[in-house]
Amino acid sequence: MSGERLILASKSEARRAMLEGAGVPFAVQVADVDEDAVKASHDPADAAGLAVELARVKALAVSRHDADAWVLGADQTLAFDGGLVSKAGSLEAARARLMAMRGKPHQLHSGAALARNGQIVWSGVDTATMRVRNFSDAFLEAYLKAEGEGLLACVGSYRLEGMGSQLFEAVEGDYFTVLGLPLWPVLEELRRAGVLRS
Repeated sequence: MSGERLILASKSEARRAMLEGAGVPFAVQVADVDEDAVKASHDPADAAGLAVELARVKALAVSRHDADAWVLGADQTLAFDGGLVSKAGSLEAARARLMAMRGKPHQLHSGAALARNGQIVWSGVDTATMRVRNFSDAFLEAYLKAEGEGLLACVGSYRLEGMGSQLFEAVEGDYFTVLGLPLWPVLEELRRAGVLRS
């Protein structure tokens, strides 16, 4: 690998696992940003744009403190029934959300941004459409019991890489986008930046 350093400005275990699995060398520095303030100043109807904006803010926050490194920011938003969905605050809220999404589609927007020297050099977003099946109440209760509090860390109250895959009848889009990172364009930009060999 090259001498260029990469910092991932995200606490997401799924994003870390994706980069590790792809053989990307990186360190982690969680960005200290007020996500609620960013969301409040953004058009709630533009969920894809918000994912990119959150990624950019995170990348810049870390890049300002380590100008020599390449910093990758990333975030994901969920759009459902014309509105923006946030992480559930309790298992009861997760249950209500999943019941509302039952039998309906929603969109996951995964944004990413690459910064250096306190400036954004690239950003992008990819979208996946998730088609939730008409699951039974019994399945939902078993699912909530099996997955537990871990569901509160996921914007849709599911992990596609786990039992959450049973919630869906179809997924239109890239698997990595569903997990929270548009991996293919990120890898291309990392090659361009010299972090990875071309």
